[in-house]
Amino acid sequence: MKVLVTGSAGFLGRNLCAALRRRPDVEILPFDLPMTRKELDPLLEEAALVFHLAGSNRPQRPEEFTEVNRDLTAHICHVLAQRVDAVPVVFCSSSQAALDNPYGQSKRQAEEVLETHAGKGFPVHVFRLLNLFGKWGRPNYNSVVTTFCHNSHRDLPMRVDNPQSLVRLNYVDDVVAAFLNVLDGAPAPAPGTLLELDEVHEITVGDLRDRVLAYTTMRKAGIVPDMANALDAVLYPTWLSYLPEDDFATTPELKTDPRGWLFEWIKSPGLGQVFVSTTKPGITRGNHFHDTKVESFCVVRGQAVIRFRQVDGKEVLEYAVDGDAPQVVSIPPGYTHSIENTGTEEMLCLFWSNQIFDPAAPDTHFIKVMDDK
Repeated sequence: MKVLVTGSAGFLGRNLCAALRRRPDVEILPFDLPMTRKELDPLLEEAALVFHLAGSNRPQRPEEFTEVNRDLTAHICHVLAQRVDAVPVVFCSSSQAALDNPYGQSKRQAEEVLETHAGKGFPVHVFRLLNLFGKWGRPNYNSVVTTFCHNSHRDLPMRVDNPQSLVRLNYVDDVVAAFLNVLDGAPAPAPGTLLELDEVHEITVGDLRDRVLAYTTMRKAGIVPDMANALDAVLYPTWLSYLPEDDFATTPELKTDPRGWLFEWIKSPGLGQVFVSTTKPGITRGNHFHDTKVESFCVVRGQAVIRFRQVDGKEVLEYAVDGDAPQVVSIPPGYTHSIENTGTEEMLCLFWSNQIFDPAAPDTHFIKVMDDK
């Protein structure tokens, strides 16, 4: 299927085209500046579906609002109306269309053009989208999320005029999913219907700034937010996408002693923490138990024996593990436990705990699993 995408080089267009390129059944017909309407018309003749995303929201001339947002839409409908087949049009409108400003007026006029087109029997899907955010946005343009994410990584000002001002957001991948649903055959609604996404994120500007700044502090400490939170689950990846390309790596604090080294890798309020350690041959780590905290061990290099004993019992359990055939061994509370490197090379082990380590309340009590030999 040949799919025309106007505004293909823009924020939403780039994200949509990235998804369309993964579809073996789709050939993208891109249209963007500096292409002209003369170049657009042959594409309209070929396309089996049109995603009309091109728009002007910060023009150099006020007339561009009408020329691009209304008139280009009218031209697309005129050309498509000459075809014998009914080509679906998906239009990216804006919540600004409900407001009385030049941009909103031009978007509302484009909606009216498409309503007339739909009234003639052509399939039309008009999406009134909120403030969009996600990867590949343009900072200091028209997205406060993009600007805050970009500026937070570069110690640039994050201007907030009214911290209590509410921002309603759509995530770009949710928009792309809705568009692909049309590609996959979602029926067109009745003429004049304005479609909105079910997935809406709301946050005040002040809270948005504070959350983005918190990500910066958290990253330095190896902490990621709780991804069970719907906004964090999409805002944090967005924030990461604006990292400077020379700042992808961080250096964790490496704790070394005669046994080997250890560092904390990932910590999250909802997940706990993951840490990594090496242990030299013949060395034993652990010999402690937890009342409530649980852990999992996974040796990924070398050989080891993990031993357990109920703290009020005598029987010692042993689990032999090997990095060539990794196993994840759960550490229940109430069992004192240890891990001994029984191989001839340095052992590498991954650890997970359901709690971030708190020195003030470590829930770690030292009791040997086995008596000294």
